[in-house]
Parts: sequence; structure tokens; C-alpha cells
Amino acid sequence: MSLAIFDLDNTLIADDSDYLWGQFLVDQGIVDREQYEAANARFYEDYKKGDLDIVEFLNFSLAPLAQHDAEQLFQWRHKFVEEIIHPLLLQPAMDLVDKHRQRGDTLLVITATNRFVTEPIVKLYGIDNLLATTPEFVDGRYTGKFNGIPCYQEGKVKLLLKWLENSTESLENSWFYSDSHNDLALLKLVTHPVAVDPDQVLRDYAEQADWPIISLRTKQPPAQAGGFQ
Repeated sequence: MSLAIFDLDNTLIADDSDYLWGQFLVDQGIVDREQYEAANARFYEDYKKGDLDIVEFLNFSLAPLAQHDAEQLFQWRHKFVEEIIHPLLLQPAMDLVDKHRQRGDTLLVITATNRFVTEPIVKLYGIDNLLATTPEFVDGRYTGKFNGIPCYQEGKVKLLLKWLENSTESLENSWFYSDSHNDLALLKLVTHPVAVDPDQVLRDYAEQADWPIISLRTKQPPAQAGGFQ
């Protein structure tokens, strides 16, 4: 039995839930289209380039949570998951998660997208363990701030190591599946790093390091693609 870690956006699902949540807010008229849409796109480009100022982005992306009561936010989130996320679920990703589950591995998602957005998505894959940036919640309302370390780049490593301190799990024979060069620090930490439909920077690194490169957006079984055995 091992620890099997999965990135979420563009790994287990076929798009970026953080960016899509922002677009959902725009499309629903919850935020100003002109200002929010442009900023959301800019932050997403910065992320893809590896230049994202994570604190600036979190101040931007968590602000709408502070402007509405929790019940209304949860209703919007349910609509978002049903209408936007469900079509992006990947059967090969579900099959891969299930292969690890059947082997008795501990399943963990670690994602840069905040917990408010990702918690219900991760549950769709039947995964109980989630590491993500946690929005601050005080007296029944979100504050627009976040608790602890942002779960991004080296922050993912720090949060994982802290999680392991309070767990019976270890990184011995561990797996991590990700699409992004932003996750290189964590990919280098595990026993079995796997690049999943990777961006070009990660693809180039994986090829040089002789890491498996797989796709979860095709019907080809992950094991045949060089991933989980």
C-alpha cells in the first residue's frame, strides 16, 4: 500500500476549476464582467507561465466569497459543479483512481485551487483527503482571506510534509500525477512521478528525467500508457 497523490485541474478533470469558477461568477452576473473577466484571464496566463503571484491571486479570487452569505455561495457552487464540472470528469481518471483504491493505496488530492471550489469536485472521485488553500471562515461567513500557506508550488510540498507529520502515511513508494510544471517540486519528491497530459515545460522535463507521460483524456488504459502498474 502506498500514497497516491493527484493534482486536480487538467489532471483529474479536463480544465481548470479555478479559472472556470471565475468565469461562472462572470456569466451569472455575480461579479462585474469587464473587470473580473480580464483579471481572471491574466492570472490564469501567469499561472501557466509559472509567474503567478499567489497571494495577489487569492486576494482577488476569494473576495467574492466575502460579499455573499454562505448559503447563497453553496447554492451557486452546486450549480457550478452540476453544470460546469460534471462534463469535465474523465472516465480514465476515475479508472486510475479506482486502480489505486483497489490496491489499498491512500488517495490524496493536492491542488492550488481553493478548498471552497474543489472539495465537492474531489468527492465526485470518492477521494476523502484534500490539501488545498483554505479560505478563512469566521462566524458563518467567508472573510476573503485565507488560512495558512497557499497550496501552490513549494507550498504544496510544505503542506504535504505537514500532513504527513500527522498521518501514518509516508512517501515510500509514493505516486504523484500532475499536468503542470508548477508541480515539479512535488513531482521530484515522490517515488513515482507521472506527467499527465503535461504542459510543454513539464513534458520536456519528464522526457529528460525518463518519467512516465500518460493521457487521461483518451480511452487508452493508464497502465498501457506507462503510468500505474
